[in-house]
Amino acid sequence: MSFRLLTWNVNSVRARLDHVLTYLAEHEPDVVCLQETKVEDHLFPRVPFMELGYTVEVYGGKTHAGVATLTKKRPDEVVCGFREGDEEKRRRVLFTRVDGVAIYNLYVPNGTKLGSDAFTYKLNWFKRLRAQLDKDHAPSEPLILCGDFNVAPAELDVFSVEVMQGQLHFTDDEHRVLGELLDFGLQDCFRKLHPEEPGFTWFDYRGGAWRRRHGLRIDHVYATAPLYDTCTAIAPDEEPRSWDSPSDHLPLAATFA
Repeated sequence: MSFRLLTWNVNSVRARLDHVLTYLAEHEPDVVCLQETKVEDHLFPRVPFMELGYTVEVYGGKTHAGVATLTKKRPDEVVCGFREGDEEKRRRVLFTRVDGVAIYNLYVPNGTKLGSDAFTYKLNWFKRLRAQLDKDHAPSEPLILCGDFNVAPAELDVFSVEVMQGQLHFTDDEHRVLGELLDFGLQDCFRKLHPEEPGFTWFDYRGGAWRRRHGLRIDHVYATAPLYDTCTAIAPDEEPRSWDSPSDHLPLAATFA
């Protein structure tokens, strides 16, 4: 199966609906993973996406989270949330299997503040996801984890190491739990093809971050070897940031041949 996957934290799908529909109509990705949809499932604007030929799977709520996965081919399997344990208050995990490819659409908790309960929750969230991978998957199967990870993995992924050192999204604890997750057998598709480029995917609305190029690479596409080896293109697209009232995240598209 060759396909093009798009992941994008849209920061409210209803507020950015025209942006998303315009982008999808122009680029026609096969799989679309949206995060921070900020809408209850029964209010999600399904019809415009269906008119573009997508099957729509949603897992959202009133709170500032929510994920949606759009696929040109109908999924063989859909699982909302973690398979075991209590359901999260803020919905962040949506699993689909399409043509034998397992895809996790993820909106990782922000963490809010170092030392807070929310930060501890974020670290434990990564561990919970790793436990699910160990139980339900194998590194030999075609598997993708994509979305807003709220972690910049390395120095190249931040605009300033000096400014970001020890700050949220760039702490030793976050790097450790992300590394433990990737040790399952996942590799960074962007770094495969762009080993020396920053590839920032998020620019704060405040402080002129976009103009000053003060960004972070916190949106990722990770894949097991069967897909990582076939990834032929991946890049964030800066064009939508120039549109009126844009998301603070850029869409990130990856091609698997």
